[in-house]
Amino acid sequence: MRRTTAAVAALVLAGTALGAVTAAAGTATAATAGATACPTGWGSGDKGGAASGAVPLENIRTGRHDCFDRLVFDVPGGGTLGYSVRYVDRLAQVATGDYIPVGGGAVLDIRVGAPAYDPASGAPAYPGRAGRPLPDVDISGYRTFRDTRFAASFEGETQIGLGVRARLPFRVIQLPDQLVVDVAHSWEAAATGPVTTSSAR
Repeated sequence: MRRTTAAVAALVLAGTALGAVTAAAGTATAATAGATACPTGWGSGDKGGAASGAVPLENIRTGRHDCFDRLVFDVPGGGTLGYSVRYVDRLAQVATGDYIPVGGGAVLDIRVGAPAYDPASGAPAYPGRAGRPLPDVDISGYRTFRDTRFAASFEGETQIGLGVRARLPFRVIQLPDQLVVDVAHSWEAAATGPVTTSSAR
């Protein structure tokens, strides 16, 4: 009887240990599955691209992703937009040279080949005001973005300042009628956490 009781106790202990190992393995697998591989090799150097035409800027919007924060310029009918994106010590307005304060640990000077006005009539097309935050853009809770400032629209080009947490790697994507600027959350190649939906795909 004692042998039977001892054998049963041993089986129960073994089953409990096996269950703990299985649970731990499941947790590890879940943690690995939650890791998101992030793009690498963007760098933080100046970036620029040629344009195929210029029509008015319609909107600027933002979105959050696992690996980066995103800024999108919408220019319907604009084709391939020219651009210049670079880190600067301070944002100087292209038309006047006046400095515009931008919050954050680093500042990106972004210039897009699309005016904030109709070139034919001069009528405003995008309601940005010099030195003010971008209208209808809320970046509260973003991991990388800290501030946005409309700088100017001059000679067919719109300039904004993007304040970010630090000098982080970024990329620029030219799409039909759009220009996308992504700024990474870190220099590391992986991020963890669930996918965050974005208003700016």
